[in-house]
Amino acid sequence: MSDLEKIVDKAEILTEALPYIRDFYNKKVVIKYGSQVLKDKKVAESVMEDIVLLKLIGMQPIIVHSGSNEINRWLKAIGKDIEYYDNSRVTDKETIEVVEMVLGKINKDLVQLIEKHGAKAVGICGKDSATIRVTKKQVKGVDMGYFGEVESINTELIDELLEKDFIPVISSIGISDDYESYNLKADDVAGAVAKALKAEKLLFLAREEGIYDLSVNEVPKAMITVDEAKKIIEEATLDVATLNKLICAVDAINHGVHRVHIVDGSIEHSVLLEFFTVFGIGTAIVANDKELYNHEKDFRK
Repeated sequence: MSDLEKIVDKAEILTEALPYIRDFYNKKVVIKYGSQVLKDKKVAESVMEDIVLLKLIGMQPIIVHSGSNEINRWLKAIGKDIEYYDNSRVTDKETIEVVEMVLGKINKDLVQLIEKHGAKAVGICGKDSATIRVTKKQVKGVDMGYFGEVESINTELIDELLEKDFIPVISSIGISDDYESYNLKADDVAGAVAKALKAEKLLFLAREEGIYDLSVNEVPKAMITVDEAKKIIEEATLDVATLNKLICAVDAINHGVHRVHIVDGSIEHSVLLEFFTVFGIGTAIVANDKELYNHEKDFRK
C-alpha cells in the first residue's frame, strides 16, 4: 500500500465517524473506569486519549473510577485483613482511611492524564458538595462498617464542571447524613450518576468482553434488550461482577439512560471501538423497543 493510499484510508475512517459524532454531539456519557484498566499504563493512556477525543468532538464525558486492586495492595502492605461479604468490602475505620487515600491518589493521577492529553479535568468525590449521599449497607448478621449504598446524587457540582468545559472525575466515596465517609461500589455510583444526569450512554470498562452468546462460539452479543438482560440476571449464570453491571444497566435504562455498554477495558482504544463502530466490541444493552441511532438505521437499510 502506497503512502497516498494509507492517507486515503485514514480519511475514510474519519468520514465514517461523522454520523456517530452527529448523533452523540453534546450528549452526556458516563464512563466507569475499573481497576483492571488502571493496572496497564499503556491501556490507561489509550483510554484517556479516547475520552479526551470524545470531549474535543463535542461529547460530555464524566468518569467514575474504582481502585480495588490498589486498595488491596495498600491494605496488604500495612498488614490489614481484606474481608468481603455479599461482594462488598467490609470497611472498618482504618480501611476507609486507606480507601480514601488510595482513591484520592488515583483520582488526581487520572486528572493529570487527561490534562496531559489536552482537556481540562477536575477530580471530586461524593463528599464534595454532598454530591453522593449514602446510607450504610445493611447485611443481615454482618456489620459492613463504612460501606454504603447510594441514596441520591446531587448533580449541581457535576453540571457546573461540565458547563465550564471540564471533565469531572469522580471517585466512589460518599457521605452520610452524619457526615461520615463511606466506601461504595463504583459500578453503582456510575449507574446512579448516569441516571441522575439522564446520560445518553453509560459505559462499563470491565474485565469482561461483554455478555456472551454461548450458542454461537462464545461470542459476546453485540446488543441485548432489557428483557433479555433480565432473563440473564434471573438465570444467574454470570460471575458476580458482570451480574452487578447488568443489574445497573437495566436500572439505568429504566430511568432514562438511552444505552449501556459493557466492554473489555484491557483493549486499547476500546471506548472508540465501541462507540464509533456499528457492532462495537462489547455488548450494548438497550430498551425493549430497540430504538436505534440514525447511523445504525442507515447501516441496516
